[in-house]
Amino acid sequence: MTTSKTPSALFSPYQLGPYELRNRLVMSPLTRNRATGNVPNELMAEYYAQRTSAGLIITEGTSPSPNGLGYPRIPGIFSPAQVEGWKLVTRAVHSKGAKIFVQLMHTGRIGHALNLPTGARMLAPSAVIAAGEMYTDTEGMKPHPVPQAMTDADLRATLQEFVQAAKNAVAAGFDGIELHAANGYLLEQFLRPNSNTRTDRYGGSIENRARFVVEVAAATAEAIGKDKVGIRLSPFGVFNDMPLYDAMEADYAYVAKQLDKIGLVYVHVVDHSSQGAPIVPDSMKQTLRKVFKRTLILSGGYDRQLAESDLAAGNGDLVAVGRGFLANPDLPTRWQTNAKLNEPDYSTFYTPGPKGYSDYPVLGAN
Repeated sequence: MTTSKTPSALFSPYQLGPYELRNRLVMSPLTRNRATGNVPNELMAEYYAQRTSAGLIITEGTSPSPNGLGYPRIPGIFSPAQVEGWKLVTRAVHSKGAKIFVQLMHTGRIGHALNLPTGARMLAPSAVIAAGEMYTDTEGMKPHPVPQAMTDADLRATLQEFVQAAKNAVAAGFDGIELHAANGYLLEQFLRPNSNTRTDRYGGSIENRARFVVEVAAATAEAIGKDKVGIRLSPFGVFNDMPLYDAMEADYAYVAKQLDKIGLVYVHVVDHSSQGAPIVPDSMKQTLRKVFKRTLILSGGYDRQLAESDLAAGNGDLVAVGRGFLANPDLPTRWQTNAKLNEPDYSTFYTPGPKGYSDYPVLGAN
């Protein structure tokens, strides 16, 4: 518990690259499946505008390519209509004084053809099927198909899609981008030895498996500026068929070192142990803290007490919260005043429409 004599770092401003954030609370990227036709809309603008008490908002996963739309009703940022749709969001957020990064998420082998636009393909580092199923609006749950192993031409094209998406993000008014190299999606699929069985310069050693991630990070940083590019990593994460392996800590230390050389503005580390995933060892977090010299965002199961404790200990610079912001648009105020929190409605996490999305009450609304 903080006192007036000891102000909490959690609610103090923070300089992230060129941006001054109003506090150290970050709204985590949260897939919400409200982008009908894969285009952002007014409802999404309302949802994000409600949550501008966050120091930084990171959007839901947004595909840089038709090939990355593995889930139903997730947004893209590769078409003119999508850029125009995102302008609704960025204008709404900036009008309330907040900062917003778009998370670029290419789903890779996690998806289904029924969710993809005509002509799009499910691509991955290797033709290795992911365990589990994917929901489709037309036929319900379907097993993940075998993806197509990316050719050299596919690698070059996908790299350029990320670069163009970064440029589109700036055109749409975003303050920056977050590359999603976590949770079993395309970029992490290159990092992990179970999903990357390539024998060329993009497979085998960690230097090779990390190559595509590093290339995408370097190219997007060159395109829009390194102070506008962050990245999300999930060492020891097992979501989307990403099993643990012995060399993981050393591998992610290598990745962090390469990202530090590029000069990305932040690394956002995922720890889903609060939801039953394996614990991310303290040694892994300490390694990331040591190797990556810029901003480190911590996420995973945070309440106010834990957030303040980790910031005070210097374990990270910012703290990202997901479900708390989902159910409490005014989460910083509620934490600061020890107000009761709304409980999230899990049944509406991924359903269309405003219910369980833009209708959570704020303090003093009644």
